[in-house]
Amino acid sequence: MAQLDRQSWAAVELLRANVESFPSIEEAGDTLARCFDSFGSSKIILIGDASHGTSEFYVARAEITKYMIEKHGFNIVATEADWPDAEAVDRYVRYRPRPKAGSRDGDGAHEEEPFVRGGDEEEEAPFMRFPTWMWRNLEVHDFVEWLRKFNKGIDVHDAVGFYGLDLYSLGTSMRAVIRYLDSIDKEMADVARERYGRLMGWAENPHEYGLKTLVSGFKGYERDVVDMLSRLLGKRLEYSAAHWDGVEFHSAEQNARLVKGKLQTYPIYAEYYYKAMYYAQDESWNLRDTHMFETLCRILKHRGPGSKAIVWAHNSHIGDARATSMGWSRHEHNIGQLCKEAFGPRQALSIGCGTNSGTVAAAPRWDADMRVIPVNPGLPNSYEHLMHATGLGNFALDLREGRCSPELRRAMMRKRQERFIGVVYRPDTERQSHYIPAILPQQFDGFVWFDESTAVKAMETHQPENPPEYDETWPFGL
Repeated sequence: MAQLDRQSWAAVELLRANVESFPSIEEAGDTLARCFDSFGSSKIILIGDASHGTSEFYVARAEITKYMIEKHGFNIVATEADWPDAEAVDRYVRYRPRPKAGSRDGDGAHEEEPFVRGGDEEEEAPFMRFPTWMWRNLEVHDFVEWLRKFNKGIDVHDAVGFYGLDLYSLGTSMRAVIRYLDSIDKEMADVARERYGRLMGWAENPHEYGLKTLVSGFKGYERDVVDMLSRLLGKRLEYSAAHWDGVEFHSAEQNARLVKGKLQTYPIYAEYYYKAMYYAQDESWNLRDTHMFETLCRILKHRGPGSKAIVWAHNSHIGDARATSMGWSRHEHNIGQLCKEAFGPRQALSIGCGTNSGTVAAAPRWDADMRVIPVNPGLPNSYEHLMHATGLGNFALDLREGRCSPELRRAMMRKRQERFIGVVYRPDTERQSHYIPAILPQQFDGFVWFDESTAVKAMETHQPENPPEYDETWPFGL
């Protein structure tokens, strides 16, 4: 192992004296509850992962979430996932019936596991878009089963919901709006088919849509999708009275907003996002995180003034971007920063996760099959290298001022490299591909460390065919 300088060794000794250690992820529950119990007084807790393919990150996140649901009344789990896919899980865990075409009533609770297939014969199982292992893994499956049991017997309006914040479901969201309207207003469903019809042809290759708007006189179909959203909003009261007092309308509205380009002061979604990817990479990142933040705000409003949310996303999304080179040099913001600015630093708290070595589920390039890849040990002058030097297998740490040892917090404020592995992992170019400078105590309010970690237990390793998402991997394959 590379030698540490005197300041780093002092930080290592302070870590050893102040962290809450635990022997294994199976025995982490009490430690995580004790370390992060005070986080439960906040409105939003954002829990990250340093890769989308590490089992320990998913399990730790689930354990913290269960505790916050049971002890502190959190009723929203919002994920870095597409809205229609996450809704299949939400129907399952909240026992939500699926509206039947031509009827204003439900057709009974959807009892089949959401990871098996969609809600009807024409729908495929959720999360089948690359990377399938990010959500189609046994760690997520076990949490979903726990959440369904927890919600049993609780009214749908009070049960803990499972939501998606991301914006890549262009075609799926258009189809979801049409299905919803088929169940409640056949005439409006025909309008939706007409408005979305031409854009639907681009749904499987949305990047080509963005490219065409850039290099030709093609203006796109923003007017059509804006009109569809306007019509849907105009029917809000009528539709909300028809199914679950607004639960179904809220989902349909979110799908329509996702498809829409831009309407007055509303944020920019998929139709505009795919255009923006060809203008500036930092703009597309900012659009995506702004979309996730605005979606979270609408979910909180929909669930009522007492609602409390837990967000599951990558460290790069939930840690405050102002404490990393994402903000310093690339002028990027993220959902963690936006939550702190909107709700305040005490009402929006974040917990990051990290590891030194082990294995990770990832692909060598975008749209390739998943592999279990060895993780390189942390590079010198990285937070991973520093934490590994403690010799502690696993630990949790509250980094907040007043909660963390002042000496330790000062020692950790030194700018260091931090690793980000998304769904693509390139060990041969690790420094360039997966590290950026950060200041950990300003980035996160808490941190969970696993010195050696293992790959998630994926349900599939072979990926379905998908069109390439050219810039989604930038900069870390997140």
